[in-house]
Amino acid sequence: MEAETEESKIETETERLVLRRFSLADVAGFYGLNLDPHVLKYTGDKPFSSPDEVSKFIRNYEQYKKYGFGRWSLYLKSSNEYIGFCGLRRSAETGEVDIGFRLMQRFWHRGYAFESAKVVLELAFTRYGVDRVIARAMKDNQASHLLIQKLGMQLDSSFTESGEEWLKYELHKDVWLRYYSLK
Repeated sequence: MEAETEESKIETETERLVLRRFSLADVAGFYGLNLDPHVLKYTGDKPFSSPDEVSKFIRNYEQYKKYGFGRWSLYLKSSNEYIGFCGLRRSAETGEVDIGFRLMQRFWHRGYAFESAKVVLELAFTRYGVDRVIARAMKDNQASHLLIQKLGMQLDSSFTESGEEWLKYELHKDVWLRYYSLK
């Protein structure tokens, strides 16, 4: 097994998943993830034009350096297969920290998004000292709304971006601590 580099550093694990920093080992998986129009449908993102563009994105990804956290690649523990990403991102414009997730379509409806998002919120509030996390989802993205609400997040507002209506949710640390201490 290759030595862990700073780029492929394991951030945390769940029962079924390993969350690790983006690395060049993710290029093929990340490229395939973002080629699927069903995966991108509600993101507002465009697919990468090539694996080289993914490599450039990963090399220039600065969230870890700037804030200590970021989005993390998701790998199945059982097979070490790349399935998508989940994690945090701090907006340079607003300072808000959002949670985001994206999985390959063949891994939808298996609980991986909830499993990874739940541990990401735990890291946000306990390891990284974040007091409030937001989530954004296009109004028509019912699956994401259900997941966001299952995480205990509350509707905050709606807004329009690039001609699409979005809903914004929030979760404060004190609410999260109460929510998960009751489970």
